[in-house]
Amino acid sequence: MSYKQAQQFPAPGKKLSMRGGVFAIKGVSFFLAAAKTPKTSNQPSRSSDGKGRGRKKMNDKDICKCSAKVMEATKRDTLLNRKEIDALYRIYKKLITFNKITPQGAISQNVNAAAIIGKPPTATEGIDRTVFREVMHNTFDIVTEYMLMDRIFCVWDKQNYGLITVENWFKGLSLFLKGNIQDQINYCFAVYDLNSDGFITKDEMFQLLRNCLIKHPQEEDPDESVKDLVDIVMRKIDKDKDGKVCLEDFRVTVREEPLLLEAFGRCLPSEESKMTFLTTLKT
Repeated sequence: MSYKQAQQFPAPGKKLSMRGGVFAIKGVSFFLAAAKTPKTSNQPSRSSDGKGRGRKKMNDKDICKCSAKVMEATKRDTLLNRKEIDALYRIYKKLITFNKITPQGAISQNVNAAAIIGKPPTATEGIDRTVFREVMHNTFDIVTEYMLMDRIFCVWDKQNYGLITVENWFKGLSLFLKGNIQDQINYCFAVYDLNSDGFITKDEMFQLLRNCLIKHPQEEDPDESVKDLVDIVMRKIDKDKDGKVCLEDFRVTVREEPLLLEAFGRCLPSEESKMTFLTTLKT
């Protein structure tokens, strides 16, 4: 009995290849190009001021410039420096979609419907699930099934807006690119805690591992193999033997065996894609 585990990190000393760098930033490059508004033949390059004189239109660089308020807040709340914040903000502005909130509080269809219950969301722009998934896949080498990718999205979308706001974009990428092991443990635990109750239960492990298990055609009931695997993992991770895994159980386990950080599925970027992305931001 075995299950697929995503490769954690490249071998020590492995150099970043140019070919690997191209593939790692393919996703962002694609969306930056696709997000640009096409120019029409009758679109003027200058606008009139009513006196026959033309005014120079605001260029793309001005539109995508990070404000001083956002810059200072991001520098305070993340590990990103000024140049990285500017570059990430430009990328964000190219990837966002807009949601309009009506006076009655109704929201557009691409906002998570669950957010309507209770307090309505207030975000009017952000990165939606489709674009987010492509960035995770093509830029950060996170290839996973829908349920886990949705959990990653939900952990980034802390306020349950159904969109990744600029604040959460910066915080998520700060963790991805510069987060320490404790940050990564907290993040992975939150992803695997499917109902966000503070525990990873056997049922949640089953749902997560069911898609990772290598199923052999001759197996009559592959789910039984998943249940056996869950029992093995639970005995390993459940340090206080209460039948469920709390954050402290998970923290102690990962400290003992770092490879178990992503035991239930890939949710962090590969080291190579992370290095490439940081290098790209600097240039």
